[in-house]
Amino acid sequence: MVLEREILPYMQWLLQGADDSWGTLPHFLLVVLGCGLLALGVGYCISAARHGFLHGGDNVYRVVAQGFRELSEISPRRVWALARLAIKEAWQRRVVVALVVFGIILLFAAWFLKTDNQDPAKLYISFVLTAATYLILGISLLLGAFSLPHDFKTKTIYTIVTKPVRSGELILGRILGFSIVGTLLLLVMAVCSYVFVHRSLSHTHRVETGLKHVSNASQEVIGYDGNTSKNAYHRHEVQLDIDKHGAALSNFGHVHAIEPRGDAPQVYPAEGYMRARVPKWGKLRFLDRKGLLKERGISVGSEWSYRSFIDGNSQAAAIWTFNNVSAIATADDPATEIVEDALPFGLIVRVFRTHKGVIDQPISGTIQVRNPETGLRSDAISFFAVDAKVDERTIPRKLTTPDGTEHDLYKDFVSSNGQLEIWVQCLERGQYFGFAKADCYLSLPDGSPGVNFSKVCLSIWVQMVIVISIGVASSAFLSGAVAMLFTVVFILLGFFRDFFVGVARDTQHGGGPVESLVRLVRQDNVMIELDPGPGTSLIEGIDFVLQKFMLSVAQVLPDFSAFSTVDFAASGFDIPANRVWQDLTTCLAYVVGLAVIGYFLLRTREVAK
Repeated sequence: MVLEREILPYMQWLLQGADDSWGTLPHFLLVVLGCGLLALGVGYCISAARHGFLHGGDNVYRVVAQGFRELSEISPRRVWALARLAIKEAWQRRVVVALVVFGIILLFAAWFLKTDNQDPAKLYISFVLTAATYLILGISLLLGAFSLPHDFKTKTIYTIVTKPVRSGELILGRILGFSIVGTLLLLVMAVCSYVFVHRSLSHTHRVETGLKHVSNASQEVIGYDGNTSKNAYHRHEVQLDIDKHGAALSNFGHVHAIEPRGDAPQVYPAEGYMRARVPKWGKLRFLDRKGLLKERGISVGSEWSYRSFIDGNSQAAAIWTFNNVSAIATADDPATEIVEDALPFGLIVRVFRTHKGVIDQPISGTIQVRNPETGLRSDAISFFAVDAKVDERTIPRKLTTPDGTEHDLYKDFVSSNGQLEIWVQCLERGQYFGFAKADCYLSLPDGSPGVNFSKVCLSIWVQMVIVISIGVASSAFLSGAVAMLFTVVFILLGFFRDFFVGVARDTQHGGGPVESLVRLVRQDNVMIELDPGPGTSLIEGIDFVLQKFMLSVAQVLPDFSAFSTVDFAASGFDIPANRVWQDLTTCLAYVVGLAVIGYFLLRTREVAK
């Protein structure tokens, strides 16, 4: 799973931020102050040009004072009445067509989505949730951008403004009404998606005849081994006890329970293909091939720098340090039963090969446990790495050190302040293991997959409300087509916000926007500096101004790529509650800010005065 940004505790995210940076609330207040001052300056310049310096300032003061007075006197009853009108308007626009389109997508999706994938749940979940996201955002864009312009065009706005309603209530009513419509559509899509995933992945097998007896040292039969029949492109190994109770072992991301029924054991439907793993992440650092500590591993030439690599058959290692490990094994912790005799953890390895080696043979590596305080290290635990697959393992309670001494995991390998280190190394020369912080975690008890699915839908809902707010606010001043274009640009820049900020801060190869355009036309290498001269100085000067403007715009761009939590559910990880509260708080900030902007923009229209 990709986790490029650390998920901070909610209050730290709100007030402090990461690495002593600005917290979200101070940053929000600073952006509001900047936007307010800019709006006052622009408004005064326009008013002064029309009415003179003194009358211009007086007009700006009266508009702002009256605006905030009206915003403070907003009536929830009138907002709800306008929201009901917006709901009726959306229904008249046949928004239910979105459900028909989504139903057609699900109807034919099974033709193209094959269950021969090693993780079919990831494929199905990511597909249905991504499709729902695009459809919901598309409907939100059309509803928000064309609502007010359509009312102005058909003159129906006059029947509203003649009533005792305020412009702010009109904006909030549209946002609320369209959000309710979008919520109902999203709810239906979520239920259909959940049922579709379950029905598509539900299957069973039968235990093949010819089970092998499993005997103990006294040659007594204690169980049976065998295989299931092949279904959905795979089969399972079977382990049964003497009464033929047991399970079909994990394969393709799921297992099957087996119970005796008559002459043949019965295999029950698949379990575990939808997971909500609750991870406890640690801090990652590396050793290079000489055994020296590094913040990052080596690069293998990938443009995506999320993971760095360790080379095989050397001292290079990836080291995760986990805090409060002792707390996991306390009696009042819900994970006690799981970790009483072992510590469960998960590992994701990205394998980079410089030569093929033995075809179809995975790359070998080792796992060690170390006490960061005493330096006590366990014997190496061998494993075979399968690229990009979640490998769930357990560290036994009793571990031996290289000298053959047996030690207790929690008493000897966990330091006095509750820290534990897990070391991972690659054994094969010319091969590399790639890791990021989220690629190793201690496993807490799983959450509910259904609740986790709902959290993903909540993140889609947040994106929907923000798009509706942008569309409604922009349509208060712009025509429908222009408002839609403005909202689309806002969404696209939001999805590529990191790249946009990178260009604004000149951290992308190729320079600023003008320099990049020049390089594109001239087909210059982005790694080579432009020849010095007046032309280059002019380009850099223009880029400096444009980059400052872009950086200012980036402060108000919603990071739509960061809102998406589809990857969490598709990869089988629980979405942290801190992440949910952060998204909801961000959504509230955008709704409030855009409602205020929409109010003042609507006040510029003659009909709204």
